[in-house]
Amino acid sequence: MRIVTRPDFDGIVCAVLLRQALEASLPIRWIEPNDIQSGTADIQDGDILANLPWHPHAHLWFDHHISNKSVKDVPGAFEIAPSAAGVIYKYYGKQNFQDNRFDELVDQTDMIDSADLTREQVRAPEDYPYLILSMTIKNNDFQDIPYWEHLVEMLGNTDIHLILKDPDVDRRCREVIEENRAFKHYLETYTTMVDRISVTDFRRLENVPSGNRFLTYSLFANSIASVKIRYAGQDKKQVLLSVGHSIFNPECRVNVGAMLARYGGGGHFGAGGCTLDAHDAQEKIDEILDILKANQDQG
Repeated sequence: MRIVTRPDFDGIVCAVLLRQALEASLPIRWIEPNDIQSGTADIQDGDILANLPWHPHAHLWFDHHISNKSVKDVPGAFEIAPSAAGVIYKYYGKQNFQDNRFDELVDQTDMIDSADLTREQVRAPEDYPYLILSMTIKNNDFQDIPYWEHLVEMLGNTDIHLILKDPDVDRRCREVIEENRAFKHYLETYTTMVDRISVTDFRRLENVPSGNRFLTYSLFANSIASVKIRYAGQDKKQVLLSVGHSIFNPECRVNVGAMLARYGGGGHFGAGGCTLDAHDAQEKIDEILDILKANQDQG
């Protein structure tokens, strides 16, 4: 039996809660949603999937993405909710979390994963412990697996203020602060407005910058949605697309997760992503932009 989840803050907290509820020594397998969607994921009988699309080999499945809703009644729990961690927390309930010590962690995960943030939190995430910690979680070709597992261990046993004093965490937080400062310049340089959609295209860059993913909504205040485009690897054979509703200007009516499911991706009503083949990526990006510009409720 393994925990199988994705390397983002919600996925890490899912692993914390599942270990607490089931077995502290459960191994963790880290994958991306596209691994399941493409059929390349190694999912074994008995695995517990969290924050990922359903797989027929899964023993239990927990998720909250609207595009992943199964037509079958499968073991575990699915709910349109702010985070998959919150779905797990509700499922196992007070019998497994009697001392309420994970209440704050789950509340913060809900806030971060649903992007329920203020302008001040976006402007200065370093002033908000869980938010800045979440920004240290990056998928650089899965080189950070030891760090992700270190966070799972610490979040299960250690106060957040002590976690931020951990040398590796402290170093990464300081790096994130510097990255965010530089990221503002990159966004301003490589973003254009298409109607009321901010389109950030990093395909011209050899090294794609990382930074505060919510900053675009503060910089381009008139936008109702954002599109970020970049190559998936150095071979430039695939293009990664991220789409999101503005968290400050809630006028976008397009169901992003449902829209991107048509292109092999998925996500929530307000945010999602997909992977496109480079040879026809621009054609599909233009289609997606047309849908966003039309801004129609698709039901």
